[in-house]
Amino acid sequence: MGELEVLIPIVAVGGFFGTVIAFILSRTYLAKLKAQSQAGGAAGQEDVLAAVEELRREVAELAERVDFTERLLANARDGQAGKLGPGERRTAST
Repeated sequence: MGELEVLIPIVAVGGFFGTVIAFILSRTYLAKLKAQSQAGGAAGQEDVLAAVEELRREVAELAERVDFTERLLANARDGQAGKLGPGERRTAST
């Protein structure tokens, strides 16, 4: 019975320190994983920002094309107000 009385505190203290060591190792590993995911996330964010910037350029170019087309159509409408269509004749009253 004397050996069992000595082993109980050794196992209890060893279990406590084993639990503390496991907790410290798990926190360290979790911090390492978070750091890696944040570093990977930053690289992913740069890719997304580059894609968004390219999309902004494309939208700006399309907006310029729409403006140019609208101006051409407006000039065509304004310029045709004084022109006669095919088969039309100008009379003395017009």
